[in-house]
Amino acid sequence: MAHEKLTVAAQGDREVVLTRAFNAPRALVFDCITKPELVKRWMLGPPGWTMPVCEIDLRVGGRYRYVWRNAEGQEMGMGGVYREIAAPERIVSAELFDEDWTGGETLAKSELSEEGGRTILTTTVAYANETARQGALVSGMAEGMEMGYARLDGLLVEV
Repeated sequence: MAHEKLTVAAQGDREVVLTRAFNAPRALVFDCITKPELVKRWMLGPPGWTMPVCEIDLRVGGRYRYVWRNAEGQEMGMGGVYREIAAPERIVSAELFDEDWTGGETLAKSELSEEGGRTILTTTVAYANETARQGALVSGMAEGMEMGYARLDGLLVEV
């Protein structure tokens, strides 16, 4: 079965809209993006990176924390707070990278819709300003996300 590719589009002055389809039911995709034991299996970043920290307190006001580490020991971390959760269709969270390359806190809204057993995940990220948004667009973020989503495709077949 062919896998979809991530699409990325700028919206307005500060937003990026990321859309990806998965050949799996919405509830399963939701579990894979919210349960730490599943997130750690696909959200690894580029080859050679691991995810030693994956903490998720999935409730409004709950916090999450991710840390990735490469073979040389370099780390990249981020975390945030859940602002809205409507399982399995919507998650809104504030997020901030440890090395604040995004110009402050961003707001990420992930919406999952299901059509014929396929799930469309649409994530809209609102950056602090247009400069931060442009930095994200040229950062390699989309390529890294697609690597993870390709691994998620495989995980969805396994679970």
